[in-house]
Amino acid sequence: MADTAKPAKKASPIKNGYLILYNAVSAVLWLTVLGRVVGANITGGPLSVYPAVGEFCKWTQTLAGMEILHSLLGVVRAPLFTTFMQVFSRYAIVWGITGLFPELALGSDSGDDYSSLAYSSMLVAWATTEIIRYSYFALGLSSGGKPPYVLHWLRYHAFFILYPVGISSEAYLIWRAIEPAKGAVSPMYSSVLFGYVALVYPPCKWNLLSSVVKRRDC
Repeated sequence: MADTAKPAKKASPIKNGYLILYNAVSAVLWLTVLGRVVGANITGGPLSVYPAVGEFCKWTQTLAGMEILHSLLGVVRAPLFTTFMQVFSRYAIVWGITGLFPELALGSDSGDDYSSLAYSSMLVAWATTEIIRYSYFALGLSSGGKPPYVLHWLRYHAFFILYPVGISSEAYLIWRAIEPAKGAVSPMYSSVLFGYVALVYPPCKWNLLSSVVKRRDC
């Protein structure tokens, strides 16, 4: 009996090339973020991180909005809802927290030494996670689905450390923004931040963590 199984559909060279380029550029951008964070901490401490990397990180993270389009248009197989939650939670920080209240990252006014330290630790966690993730995809796509073993191991193990560091840092910054938001924006925005960090943030982050664990166990 003839084999009637359909051969696997080969990926479009154009799509593959685009995804390799996107992931490679993103990896380099996050490597730049990490380098600036480390350099600023060495030369001036956590208080000097935001002036050195704040704007650059904001726009680097903004670029990740493309991943929602990738999922929506079927360019990649990533779940749309999970991708949206991941990108939105980062947007909430770089645009709705440190973008509106840079003093938190600077450790001045409504900020403190802990908030500037939280900003640094958050960026280290973000950047390290994204360098691993984007490098994994870029090298995997360019090698026919066989990324280096070390990247595969880091992708599914490093998050056990990076994820708690990142989300605890994010949560602290959001919490510190609740009070200044009353006067700088509006009492309603302050209430939204409180509801977000107390009610929405925990289950969303748990959902994201669970999705990573499921992919790891597959």
